[in-house]
This record gives sequence, structure tokens and C-alpha cells, in this order.
Amino acid sequence: MPGSGKSTVGVLLAKRLGLGFVDTDLLIQQEAGRTLQEIVDGDGYQALRRIEEQVLLKLDVRHQVISTGGSAVYSEPAMQHLKADGVVVFLDIPLDIVLDRIGDHSARGISRRPDQSLEELFNERFELYSGAADIVLDCVGKNHEEVCNAVLEALSGS
Repeated sequence: MPGSGKSTVGVLLAKRLGLGFVDTDLLIQQEAGRTLQEIVDGDGYQALRRIEEQVLLKLDVRHQVISTGGSAVYSEPAMQHLKADGVVVFLDIPLDIVLDRIGDHSARGISRRPDQSLEELFNERFELYSGAADIVLDCVGKNHEEVCNAVLEALSGS
């Protein structure tokens, strides 16, 4: 979910492992020439998901830490691509922390149906994230460095 710490932890993890770091939200914006919110406003949430899938399918996932957009999990082909040569980690935080961290989410470019609340989206995605992840980490009460350490520990055990 937005606010889970994917980008911050991803950078820390890439530094610790000596790997490249990719933030697919930035790649999506670069490819589209617009912000995520502009894509959603102009073309709808499904358009953002299609662009995200295309970006993910083009990525070489080897030797990279990749912070995906929150809706990557809606694309089965993209998830298969990520899992083929990588490990998918779900940074699990509860909805109240998501809300605290992202504040006004109206400009975040979140891919959701117009009639869908953030709580409904959270519940829908939680099931998808849990099912797609190779590793699920409870991040409650952990700072970014502690989450990075937990990822490293989980990776060494997998």
C-alpha cells in the first residue's frame, strides 16, 4: 500500500546488498509524461494499471530492488515476471498507519475505482498482496532500518 515504506526501505536494501534500485512509480510517470494522479484523472485507474503492467513486464528484475506501485498485484503477468527471477516481499502495515502516513490521498495517484474507499481498497489489496508475496513482513512498530534488517533476515532464510 502507499505509505508502507517501499521506496525508502528499497533504497536502504539496495545499498546494503549492492544492487540497483528501481521505483516503478517514477518509471510510469517517465513513460507517460504525467504524474500518477494525472493519469488517473485523465484516463482512469485502469489506464494506470495497464501502464504499470507494461513497465513491469519490460523490467530486468535481476540484481535490482524494485519498489512497485501498489496496484502491480492486479497484473498476473507482471507478478509472474517479478517472481520468475526475484523474491516478492509484502511490507504489511495496518490501515490506520497507511492513513497516518499518506494523509490526503486525493493527489497520490492511487489506482482505485471511483466508488471505492481507501478502506475497501486496503482490504481488497491485502488479500492479493498476501497471496502474491514470497515473504510477508509485519512492519508495525519498526522504523525503516529495522524493516530493512527484517527483509535481509527473511531473504537469508529463503
